[in-house]
Amino acid sequence: MLLTRSKCSSEILITSKIIILINEDGTFTICHKTEVIKNTLNPVWQPFTIPVRALCNGDYDRTVKVDVYDWDRDGSHDFIGEFTTSYRELSRGQNQFNVYEVRHDHGGGLLFRHMKTLTQLNFTVAIDFTASNGNPSQPTSLHYMSPYQMNAYAMALKAVGEIIQDYDSDKLFPAYGFGAKLPPDGKISHAFPLSGDNDNPNCVGIEGVLEAYFQSLRTVQLYGPTNFAPVINKVANCAAEITDGSQYFVLLMITDGVISDMVQTKEAVVNAASLPLSIIIVGVGPAEFDAMEELDGDEVRVSSRGRLAERDIVQFVPFRDYIDRSGNQVLSMARLAKDVLAEIPDQLLSFMKGRGIEPRPALSSSPLPGLHQHI
Repeated sequence: MLLTRSKCSSEILITSKIIILINEDGTFTICHKTEVIKNTLNPVWQPFTIPVRALCNGDYDRTVKVDVYDWDRDGSHDFIGEFTTSYRELSRGQNQFNVYEVRHDHGGGLLFRHMKTLTQLNFTVAIDFTASNGNPSQPTSLHYMSPYQMNAYAMALKAVGEIIQDYDSDKLFPAYGFGAKLPPDGKISHAFPLSGDNDNPNCVGIEGVLEAYFQSLRTVQLYGPTNFAPVINKVANCAAEITDGSQYFVLLMITDGVISDMVQTKEAVVNAASLPLSIIIVGVGPAEFDAMEELDGDEVRVSSRGRLAERDIVQFVPFRDYIDRSGNQVLSMARLAKDVLAEIPDQLLSFMKGRGIEPRPALSSSPLPGLHQHI
């Protein structure tokens, strides 16, 4: 949040401010307009929130321009002045570096008095495309695309994703598949983008992820083995780039079977435990999921090569435990979402506390207690 204060030497009765992002191509995008402050020479604007991604797209040194206007009722607002800054400069908080001269005919300056970073959740999906799921064209398959109801994969994805997406401001979700042979050469991949674009794995909203999932079922060949480590490491690499508390990553993995690369997966989890990352694993189908229970780490912390995971970051649930006996899919999805998301707030807080980043209490109206943390 930003709380701003302006002191201008000229007589300004009505003042408003606009924050403009300078894009990579040199164009401008308005990302926030404040309210109008009337009848004062010393306006103080209300705190407001801008997602870090919207302000600078993750580039902490990208130029941000602030324009200040004297508002007129007839729409002919007078330009008072402007200055430029960056997220990195603003994040220093209230000090001599965050006093800016408004460069125009009017004198005076503008002081950023306070800034807090709202933790942004980044949601990623990984779906099991191994042959043990069965032929997607057959009703016995866990990937069967029935015209009448969602399969278990789609239900798990929709149940968790529709809640998580409320905490991801841009609604762009990287989505991957693992364990399939890809066209045109039949190469096996354990982290292929469902979008089909290696340069852009993002899907727009949960509906976009579902659409990409169904399209992938039509184009790839289910194969194997069931390797978890590649996609965990892919998301962990992203999480490793932003460890200041402004970003937190949640990886949802949906699978039907036994992990083939358990040694590598345990090492990936141990490495990821020091990063702003949580992993949700939903098991679908009738298989035994002993390996998943081991990764969950509730009873015994995951270890690899003599190293214990710094914290518990994995939550595993078998989907069959949440299927409503009456066949009510909505109720099944609600039960699943409640349990798989239950540990995320504590996992997020454990990372923050471990880094000395002290969060404020969450809003009581939040459907996921603890996720709306102001740092």
